[in-house]
Amino acid sequence: MRDLVIRGGRVFDGHRLRGPGTVVVRGTRIAALLGPGEPQQWPRGAEVVEAGGGLVLPGLVDAHVHAVQGGLERIRCDLTAHTDRAGTLAAVAAYAAAHPDLPWLLGGGWSMSAFPGGTPTAADLDAVVGDRPVFLPNRDHHGAWVSSRALAMAGIDEHTPDPPDGRIERDDRGRPTGTLHEGAMALVSRLVPPTTEAECDAALLAGQAYLHSLGVTGWQDAIVGDYAGLDDPGPAYRRAAERGDLTAHVVGALWWDRERGVEQLPDLLARRGSCSYGRFRATSVKVMQDGVAENGTAALGAPYLDRCGHATANRGHSFVDPAALREAVVALDAAGFQVHVHAIGDRGVREALDAFADVPVGRRGVGRHHVAHLQMVDPVDLPRFAELGVAANAQALWACLDEQMTQLTLPYVGAERARWQYPFGALVRHGARLVMGSDWPVSSPAPFEAIHTAVNRTSYGEHGRGGTEAFLPEHAVDLVTALAAYTSGSAWINGREAEVGTLAPGREADLVVLDRDPFAGPVAEIGAAQVVGTWVAGERVFGS
Repeated sequence: MRDLVIRGGRVFDGHRLRGPGTVVVRGTRIAALLGPGEPQQWPRGAEVVEAGGGLVLPGLVDAHVHAVQGGLERIRCDLTAHTDRAGTLAAVAAYAAAHPDLPWLLGGGWSMSAFPGGTPTAADLDAVVGDRPVFLPNRDHHGAWVSSRALAMAGIDEHTPDPPDGRIERDDRGRPTGTLHEGAMALVSRLVPPTTEAECDAALLAGQAYLHSLGVTGWQDAIVGDYAGLDDPGPAYRRAAERGDLTAHVVGALWWDRERGVEQLPDLLARRGSCSYGRFRATSVKVMQDGVAENGTAALGAPYLDRCGHATANRGHSFVDPAALREAVVALDAAGFQVHVHAIGDRGVREALDAFADVPVGRRGVGRHHVAHLQMVDPVDLPRFAELGVAANAQALWACLDEQMTQLTLPYVGAERARWQYPFGALVRHGARLVMGSDWPVSSPAPFEAIHTAVNRTSYGEHGRGGTEAFLPEHAVDLVTALAAYTSGSAWINGREAEVGTLAPGREADLVVLDRDPFAGPVAEIGAAQVVGTWVAGERVFGS
């Protein structure tokens, strides 16, 4: 391994902007950070990388991502690039034509806003794929688009009841139309042929390469286990770690089976031991407490509204009974697991915080527990994150006025709750520890698009250069805070803050070089930053 020198850029060290500097790497570790007034000395024969006025920063850590699932979608029918109905259907048709021998068409990533009401139909699929079964989860993986053949194979018709944790989209005569929400996805996904080991391994490597290209050097995989037909990535991580193919450091969040209780703890302990190897540690547990607002399954304190603004009977789903959640959190904390809770609605967030409040006072903060997504947080719950030592895990890319927000959320949650959405700035002001992730393939894994939105409360890229109207700008954070959340903050949530997430002598040389310095340009262009080089432990994993 050659020693490395990166010079000619400004340095963000994971906590603050240091100004112009040179980073010197000996082997796998940072040897020195040299300021402009210090002697510029480095090892003979070192590779010298010119940053060209860009920014040098620690490797980014994604605190909530599904890298193997994202990789599978990249190598299957990938619909993430399409935002309209015609383009999505054309992509499905092209994939079907290119793969005539596949018994099932699999993939996903379609946008709910591309279809009226966020619910595409089986008839649309039938028109482009014929009589083949199709199972395509949407971007948030809380719903799936299926063909008529898939519905028939599963025996789903107008007489099929909705499962307790899901819903079958129906026409006015009760016939299924082709969209399955939440637990209803399992009615079809159980029939999908299992993914082969070779496919899972290829998906992990594809996902890892893509994340490295975006400057991500470590992450927390937010579902390791069997959920709604998703393939369990745990064995693929173990195989990659054993082969030395896993270049990232990854924490796996083992799936909490909401049909069971604390009796599953021995199984989780066994999996923690059997999955963990080398750079992969299965030391977290993922609890999905509620669904998503767009399909009415996020858990709200007051009912959703109908199209006319009147209260309905629907308050969403608490997938785990709150009392059972409290028991689970205490047991998992005592067993040394970190608890990672999905909570979108204000009631879901409160139920999670109530559970963490049962953790003994002397243990608060020790387990590094966190609540992800945090779309709606009642203002009275904002200070509880700091009080309970619970980190706020933000998917900042969602905090903008995109079509999903304006068409599928705002009309149905009411004016008061609409102002509670993605309150990153308020959480920070109340002392919460902020970490960040992408939830890819639910949304783009590009960190600087998310950081752009965290700072500007507008979108960048897919929805236009910076957008036009800031969404609740009082909840914005500054660039230092957002970058720290994606580096030192997320390194902390993965228990690696002593090794990565900051640039300092002795730390592991996980490094990123950007093509520009986003601190030097207008905030409206933060999202334009591109990664030109990524290193893990001193080894280049992206760039040339």
